[in-house]
Amino acid sequence: MVRKLKYHEQKLLRRLDLVNWEASDGNLAEVRALRRYRVGRREDYVQYKVLARAVRALARRLRDLGPASAAFRARCASALLEKLHGLGLVNSRQSLAVCESLSAAAFCRRRLPCLLVKLRMAQNLRHAVTFVEQGHVRVGPEVVTDPALLVPRAVEDFITWVDASRLRQKVLDYNQERDDFDLAA
Repeated sequence: MVRKLKYHEQKLLRRLDLVNWEASDGNLAEVRALRRYRVGRREDYVQYKVLARAVRALARRLRDLGPASAAFRARCASALLEKLHGLGLVNSRQSLAVCESLSAAAFCRRRLPCLLVKLRMAQNLRHAVTFVEQGHVRVGPEVVTDPALLVPRAVEDFITWVDASRLRQKVLDYNQERDDFDLAA
């Protein structure tokens, strides 16, 4: 059992909430996003918020450029939209309006476990994070064990199971596509 706190100890700890320390600042939306996208480290989500804020600020700066620099604005806007579309953060390359509404959730949706759920390689995010951490997934030739990996559009097609993975063997058995050579190995 824990002893009851004395009066001066209670007074010192009055504003400190040790149980819900993440939610004590009033950032319940952040805690909700951490749970929804299964982000393991809060620092990753904070970094996504910083990146989204920087992109929004850059889009506002480009929007506010005067008519004298229309060619420069068009060139920079198309480069920014092309980069964000290649990363998979925006769906269209038409206008800067989509850049001004970019949020940290867009970065969270490009994480490897979210794409595993999208590609139907996992039932839910909890299983997807487990698969990645246990080394069952590879992106191209590299085995990935970090669920915080952001996957661009060009690499999205190369997400597969590791050759020696038991999950891959179960999928091949279910689809009746397992090779006899694999049975011997």
